[in-house]
Amino acid sequence: MKTEPRRVAVTGVGLVSPLGVGTAVNWNALLEGRSGIGPITRFDATGYPSRIAGEVRGFDPLDYLDKKEVKKSDTFIHYALAASRFALADSGLTIDEGNAPRVGVVIGSGIGGLPLIESMHKTLLEKGPDRVSPFFIPGLIVNMAAGQVSIHHGAKGPNTSPATACTTGLHAIGDALRFIQADEADAMIAGGAEAVITPLSVAGFCAMRALSHRNDEPEKASRPWDAQRDGFVISEGCGIVVLEEMAAARRRGAPIYAEVVGYGMSADAYHISAPHPEGDGAVRVMRVALADAGLAPERIGYINAHGTSTPLGDLSEVRAIKTVFGEHAYKLAVSSTKSATGHLLGAAGGLETGILALAVHHQIIPPTINLDEPGEDCDLDFVPHQARPVDLEYAMSNSFGFGGTNASIVLKRYSE
Repeated sequence: MKTEPRRVAVTGVGLVSPLGVGTAVNWNALLEGRSGIGPITRFDATGYPSRIAGEVRGFDPLDYLDKKEVKKSDTFIHYALAASRFALADSGLTIDEGNAPRVGVVIGSGIGGLPLIESMHKTLLEKGPDRVSPFFIPGLIVNMAAGQVSIHHGAKGPNTSPATACTTGLHAIGDALRFIQADEADAMIAGGAEAVITPLSVAGFCAMRALSHRNDEPEKASRPWDAQRDGFVISEGCGIVVLEEMAAARRRGAPIYAEVVGYGMSADAYHISAPHPEGDGAVRVMRVALADAGLAPERIGYINAHGTSTPLGDLSEVRAIKTVFGEHAYKLAVSSTKSATGHLLGAAGGLETGILALAVHHQIIPPTINLDEPGEDCDLDFVPHQARPVDLEYAMSNSFGFGGTNASIVLKRYSE
């Protein structure tokens, strides 16, 4: 006889983004409708078509690592260590010898340590192979964010790292969910980390014509569903959630932001970077998540959409939402917090799941800023400009990535 999967709660949220370092500062900035986008300062972007980004400002890795450790690891790992510390402190979860084998880590990155790759390549060319750091490889590989978090906190359970482009963070959380449901772990630290505002990365995205060119108004450049949207804004940071088996979380009196009740994955099987025009993969992944939650579409009250601010992607997601939700699509709220944060690539799903948990817990929806004139066929309730208090029981978040990989998650308001 098939047993019911174990229930899973979100008990901690840790956020590092262009809006700030720490969960509270990010949440407050979102509700106030502030933008984290500005001119690129990491390198001289003169001559680049896009010279704007969502940089994490005011972050000092020495607050989380000693000087020697900082030099041994890339920036995305620093962000993961900081956000994980925030999330664990928020949850109040203590990892000790007794529970360590039942606490795991799933933190992914879409690209990994590109800044370290670029700097070490320069060292190789200018100074020779004997000057390349012995910590080069372990300092850049994608799984080392999860590895370092595990080492720093003593988490000895499942440890893995998806690398699925812009769906990475949500896939990581979905993997963590399944570990707990399958009784392979009792708690998981999960999300995504990214730090690739570098000359080569920005040049590559510019070459794809993926980025916004609104260089004279950076704070208005990320404008999902707006008629004047012209591409996404590359950003960096990390979003981490602590997931716990519900009964265990209740026993220890953990703060419970929301319950995770549905998760789904799909593939477009269509194109390496462009979404299916009708959102075929997006339709199927939302339906899988709803089926996993045992919900009719009408039960969803809010979607934190993928909403990157690209002409094709935004429209594809709107069409998918209309297909899945029918007439209810015009009754539910849909917003994109990327309008404020920009696109954190592999970290986006982690950040946005954390935000979704906060929205469900606080019963307030962050707005889509910069939405002044909705584009053609973009006619849903996108919660423009101002946050909205709401009576919210179920909410969804979407992440879609290059290669046509998709994920959706459904959270439920927690009550005793």
